[in-house]
Amino acid sequence: MSTAERETGDASKIRRLLILGGLSAFGPLSIDMYLPALPRMAGDFQASDTTVQLTLTAFVVGLAVGQIVAGPLSDSLGRRRPLLTGLVLYVAGSVAAAASPGVEVLIAARSVQALGAAAGIVIARAAVRDLYTGTAVTKFFSLLLLVNGLAPILAPVIGGQVLTFTSWRGVFVILAAFGAVLLGAVAFALPEPLPVERRHSARLGGVLRTYGRLLTDRTFLGYALTSGLNFAALFAYISGSSFALQDVYRLSPQEYSVVFGLNGVGIVLAGQLNGWLVGRFRERTLLRAGLTVSTLSGLATLTAAVLRLPLPALLIPLLLMVSCIGIIGPNASSLALAAHARTAGSASALLGVLQFAIGGIATPLVGLGGPGTAVPMTAVMAGFGVLALLSFATLTVSPSRQDSRSAAGRR
Repeated sequence: MSTAERETGDASKIRRLLILGGLSAFGPLSIDMYLPALPRMAGDFQASDTTVQLTLTAFVVGLAVGQIVAGPLSDSLGRRRPLLTGLVLYVAGSVAAAASPGVEVLIAARSVQALGAAAGIVIARAAVRDLYTGTAVTKFFSLLLLVNGLAPILAPVIGGQVLTFTSWRGVFVILAAFGAVLLGAVAFALPEPLPVERRHSARLGGVLRTYGRLLTDRTFLGYALTSGLNFAALFAYISGSSFALQDVYRLSPQEYSVVFGLNGVGIVLAGQLNGWLVGRFRERTLLRAGLTVSTLSGLATLTAAVLRLPLPALLIPLLLMVSCIGIIGPNASSLALAAHARTAGSASALLGVLQFAIGGIATPLVGLGGPGTAVPMTAVMAGFGVLALLSFATLTVSPSRQDSRSAAGRR
């Protein structure tokens, strides 16, 4: 390969990385950026906190429904058309949210915004499976963490800064602009990754059969549940850490932001370490190692909370557990999608829905123990960490065992 061809290939890879990373970041950006504005929104609309929080519920539900629909459509129509439609919906929903005259309209606008965001998230993951095979899939998923791993770190900071010079409506204007930039990037700089010969019908019966096959595929389900259960531990951290660290350990908002940011950086760095290790070690070996470290760290965090040990005894294992997301996520996603090239969109959709469905269970569990203690958050994190390791150990099948079973069946 000539230098010019290599440079062209590198430029193309960077372009794909930025676009697909941006699409993958829709979730954390759309959720985390406006969280600092919730109290102001309640005041502006003269609505209760619970009513305003329905805007978050509507987005999460729309994200799940949108993935279920967008995945099979992208397997049938190709990735670009559903993706462009989703981006138009996202921009329209964001503009409608910014202009909402009442909380009911805002809830509806957030639902539309979520449907568009779902298309970006699920199709980005499917496109990686279209473009790469083997360990290259895992390497690219690890690279994506460079882009979308920064989203949950920067989103609350950006949202807080926006509120210093404009109202909460400005947050949705920025999200609309972000969607518009990605719309232009996809339209002009992202070629169709799924060739026509690899597409298939999206009739309802066929879609249901595809989802049925995926749900009865022990290996896919094992890796998907492993990823979802680990994701639930992250949800518990996101929903509970502000209260646990500020109310119990008396961190200031600024100190908490530093801790939150360091944990986010840990995810990014672990993802890059994973990308370097893939090829030197099997993805399954790396996944097992990540799950083991995550589980032990979760139990150490719980111990520190129960015994009310000094803050460093909590923060160090917490950093390790959260960082392991950067190793577990790419490997679990790659292994789950490995045998589903023809239905990568549907498999990616189900993978995402399981993550959000299981993750959604973690949020109310964190609040069951009441205020004044970090035990509920750490107990939920440790519990889901243990369940993720058990799912991996009992449901997933190593490639060598799969091959031996196939050979035995052929005999």
